Amino acid sequence: MTLGILAAIHDEVDALIAAMRHEDAKATVHRVGMRDYHVGTLHGQPCVLVLARMGKVAAAATTVTLIREFGASEIVFTGLAGGVGDATHVGDVVIADATLQHDLDARPFFPRHEVPLLEQASFATDAALTAALRQATEDFLRLDLAEAVPAPVRARFGVSAPALHLGLIASGDQFIGAPAAVAELRARLPGLQAVEMEGAAVGQVCHEYGVPYAVMRTISDRADDSAHVDFAAFLSEVASHYSSGVLNRFLAARR
Repeated sequence: MTLGILAAIHDEVDALIAAMRHEDAKATVHRVGMRDYHVGTLHGQPCVLVLARMGKVAAAATTVTLIREFGASEIVFTGLAGGVGDATHVGDVVIADATLQHDLDARPFFPRHEVPLLEQASFATDAALTAALRQATEDFLRLDLAEAVPAPVRARFGVSAPALHLGLIASGDQFIGAPAAVAELRARLPGLQAVEMEGAAVGQVCHEYGVPYAVMRTISDRADDSAHVDFAAFLSEVASHYSSGVLNRFLAARR
C-alpha cells in the first residue's frame, strides 16, 4: 500500500519531505509534469509526497500522476481553507466527509454541481482514512498543539480553542472573500463547512480510479471581509505545524 500525500503550497508539505529524507536514505525524487514526487518511507510507510500547486486542474493532474505513475493506492490532501460553517473559526480543522465543486454549473444539460456523465455532484471520502485522520487530528490538538504552536503565536492569530469539524468541503477556482459570496454558498450548500481550491478535483479523480481519499483543511480565515491578510505568516507559523503534526500521527498509527 502506497500513500500519496499532496498539498497546494510548499509549507504544507515541506516538513514531511524533510522527515522522509531524514528517515529514508534511499528516498528518491522524480520529476513529472513540472512537479517533484518524493518517493520513500515515513514512519515505515511507503509514501509519495508532492506539491500539487493551487487550483483544481493542478490537483487533478497531480492525483492522476500519483495513481498511474507511482501506484498510490490511497490519497490524502492537506492544506488551508476558508471557514464557512457556523462554528468554524480560525485555527480549527475541517476533515471532509464529502467534497463538491461549488463553481461547476453545466445547466441546462446537467443539474448544478453535477459532474457531466458521472451522475453525481459530491464525492464521499473514504470512511477508514477519514476516521484515522480524525483521530490523528484530535490527538494532535489535545496533546501536541501547545508545543507545536506556542500560546503567543496562537493569540496573535486569534486562535483560542481549536476544534475539529467533519463535513462538506467545496472547491472552486476562485478565492472566496466576501460576505455576500459566503451567504450565497451557505444557502446553496447546506452543511458546508469550508471552501478551498483543490479537494473536489482530487475526489473526482479518486472516484474515477477507485482509490480511497481523505481531505484535511486548517481554517485560515472566515472566507469573508475579515479574512487574514497575512496568509504567509499563518501558513508558516500555524498551519504548516498542523499538517506535519497530524500527518505524522496519522502515519505512526498505521504501523
